[in-house]
Amino acid sequence: MLPAETWNVDTKTSVMYFAIDLLAVVASMGFLDVVVTSDNYHSLQMWQQALTVMPLQVLTGFAMWCMWCIGHDAGHGTISKDSKWGEGITRLVGEVAHSVVCLTPFVPWQMSHRKHHLNHNHLEKDFSHQWIIREEQDDFHPLMKLGVATRMLYLPFLYFVYLFTGIPDGGHVLFYGRMWEGQSMNEKLDAAKSVAISCATAGLLWSTMGTADFAVVCMGPWMVLSFWLFMVTYLQHHSEDGKVYTDDTFTFERAAFETVDRDYGKWVNRMSHHMMDGHVIHHLFFTKVPHYRLEAATLALQEGLKEQGKDHLYKQIDTPDYSQEIVKQFYENWFFVNEKQVVRE
Repeated sequence: MLPAETWNVDTKTSVMYFAIDLLAVVASMGFLDVVVTSDNYHSLQMWQQALTVMPLQVLTGFAMWCMWCIGHDAGHGTISKDSKWGEGITRLVGEVAHSVVCLTPFVPWQMSHRKHHLNHNHLEKDFSHQWIIREEQDDFHPLMKLGVATRMLYLPFLYFVYLFTGIPDGGHVLFYGRMWEGQSMNEKLDAAKSVAISCATAGLLWSTMGTADFAVVCMGPWMVLSFWLFMVTYLQHHSEDGKVYTDDTFTFERAAFETVDRDYGKWVNRMSHHMMDGHVIHHLFFTKVPHYRLEAATLALQEGLKEQGKDHLYKQIDTPDYSQEIVKQFYENWFFVNEKQVVRE
């Protein structure tokens, strides 16, 4: 069903995309820093400064998001399969893309994300995505009810909450929670290297730039990256007819087909390395298909399913108004799933 080249992980192609996105981040963030440190900028009133840097922060944050997608490939081992150098190249790309550029400790994220893929759309065992039954909200703890009531206030900060507070999987900076259960000391020490790289990067930039410039040049774009990441991830896993499974009904393949491909527009899809419109294929073969093979593989999957009369399995939603859609969906649905969407038998 899928073309032979689907499985071809080409090291040079992977590194080329990594280099392009790294250049984009360095150039956009560098230009933002030049603007923020200029005399003209400091002569402006605060509201004028904000209006000046905001478009540049959005641009830089999007470049960081594109780089995050490259680190995502590294986390799945689809940067290089070279028998001699592949592991080292993949680790280097992952640490630079995630730990340095995106201030996301690479190895802890890789661990929790792999557990998400192995348990996608499982009611209780899924990682990264909470599944909370809507009909049970009357019995929530008061703090949970408060979380529902104030959900729109913390929408922009959810990635920060995920990394640092450990909700729902466990900490990615401080090692606690369910994601660390059963992990050996060597695995924790390896993960600590990524944490050290992220902390050292943030500390160096902060001490060099000062608090104000660090906040504007680095953390402003990081918040944009965070919004992109949460938006894309949430919408990939939520649809009106999506189902979640229990131990009695879960299989890897049927749960993978409950994820959603979303079309954000041709160029947004491409610059985001088909993270949105190649998601189903990615979940089916998450350690085998690099981002630059997802588009062709998705088309082949659609055609193959149609020929077999199984095209109803595949979910695709056009989402050109993606920023409005995430606000709408999160307001209406939060992390809820309806009881009728839970397949129990």
